[in-house]
This record gives sequence, C-alpha cells and structure tokens, in this order.
Amino acid sequence: MEVQIMGQSYLLGCPDGGEAGLKAAVERVDAAMCKIRDGGKVKARERIAVLAALNLAFDLGEKEAHMPLDTQAAATAPRTTGEEAYQAVILNSLLKRLDAAMGKDGRLI
Repeated sequence: MEVQIMGQSYLLGCPDGGEAGLKAAVERVDAAMCKIRDGGKVKARERIAVLAALNLAFDLGEKEAHMPLDTQAAATAPRTTGEEAYQAVILNSLLKRLDAAMGKDGRLI
C-alpha cells in the first residue's frame, strides 16, 4: 500500500483486511509529524519522526493508564492471530469475573 507521510511516499506491506487500520495509523503519524514540523523548531525529518513517535507512545500510555484493567489487557493482547486473540482476552476476563462472583462454593446464588 502506498502512503504519504509529511509529503514523502512510502510503500508499506499490509495484511489482508488491515488497510483501514493502516490508513488510520498513517494519518495519525502524518498529523503528529506535520504538527512538529509546522512548529518550526525542528527541521530534520528523522528528529521529527522520533519526537512524533514519543508523543504518540506517551498519548497511548496515558490512555491505557486510564482504562479499566480488563480493557488494558485486551488492548495490549498480542493480535498475531487477529480477532481471536482479542476475544480470548475478553473471555478470560469474563471468566475471572464469573469466578469471583461465584465465590468459594462455586454457586452464583
């Protein structure tokens, strides 16, 4: 997939069905880099990229810090097998909550 970041073309590989996610990521990176460039203090593309990456990583960390623990686990779960890994984390979280609700005797009511 060919994309533009700060006016420069890049040819990126993308798994089937991942085009929309990649496009959204490119838009976030492009916006972050253009904001730094337009600030006027940093001119070197490499330095702009590093600063943008740090800003995006910091923002992501802030969002994760304010998520409920079950949502954090789902958000950081490896997605090498796609949606199945995400669903496995959600299922595991539900099972833990069910076990806690059932208590020691194994009965809900």
